[in-house]
Amino acid sequence: MIVEPEEVAQVRAFNRFYTHIIGLLDEGMHQTIHTLSEARVIYELNQAGTTTSASIAETLGMDRAQLSRLVGKLVSQNLVAILPRAGDRRSAPLALTLEGRKVAAHLNAMSDAAAARTLLEPLTPFERRDLVGAMRRIEALLAEPDDPTLILRGPRIGEIGWLIHRQAVLYNLEQGWNSEFETLITRIYADYEAAPGTPAKNLWIAEVDGEVAGSVFMLPSSESEDTAQLRMLYVEPMFRGRGIGGRLVAECIAFARTSGYRRMMLWTQDCLSSARAIYQKAGFTLAKEERHTLFGADLNGQYWVLELTPRG
Repeated sequence: MIVEPEEVAQVRAFNRFYTHIIGLLDEGMHQTIHTLSEARVIYELNQAGTTTSASIAETLGMDRAQLSRLVGKLVSQNLVAILPRAGDRRSAPLALTLEGRKVAAHLNAMSDAAAARTLLEPLTPFERRDLVGAMRRIEALLAEPDDPTLILRGPRIGEIGWLIHRQAVLYNLEQGWNSEFETLITRIYADYEAAPGTPAKNLWIAEVDGEVAGSVFMLPSSESEDTAQLRMLYVEPMFRGRGIGGRLVAECIAFARTSGYRRMMLWTQDCLSSARAIYQKAGFTLAKEERHTLFGADLNGQYWVLELTPRG
């Protein structure tokens, strides 16, 4: 994938800007007798409870000789204890003393205050939400995949508009679809909002670490009230490959069953191979397909069906 020069320039500009911001935050550390490097070691020990010099050096990307000197200084100040262990002293466990934990608590409080004063207090609540959300997105995009907590919930104010915006942008970038698609999904979401509560309908937002990771909704089919239609499944690119799409579809199917629907159907395009794989794994079978020109592209539309056995 080609990286554009202006993208590289923006990343470097942001790095310079944020390095300056971090420098402002770190000034709070210098109001104590501890250097920034010492504060980082104290923080890591406070987080880990018990660890080794080698582990801290790897986490902080710090030279081991430098770290050894820092640890020696903190030991002499009765902030760090070297726990008894036979063998190589370099692998001996380290832990904060009671006095060290007090210092860690003080440094954490100072860091929190500096972040609040420098970054958050000058902003309005809406701006703070945007800033924190952008930080979460950067971390999610660049961090190693882990096992974050996934929450499925209903939509909040503003999120229906967000879903329309995100899906219009994503399908334009990934599939080349034009504004006809945005117009269509605007109408689809409006139909969902306008549909009565009976027969049952529902919309699920997948949330990961406070970020919208994807969504799907279900409402009765216009053709038959005993048929539920699954619509607008999507997962944000940075959260793909974690099973979120499958979880959303499974939740949709379970809700349809408990609501008394006899079958589910959905309409998709065969170029959306990842979504199609999720539907097939969930038990949907291809009922029919038809070629058409939509959204500025020649597409092959597909109708998939899943027979349900109502519980109860």
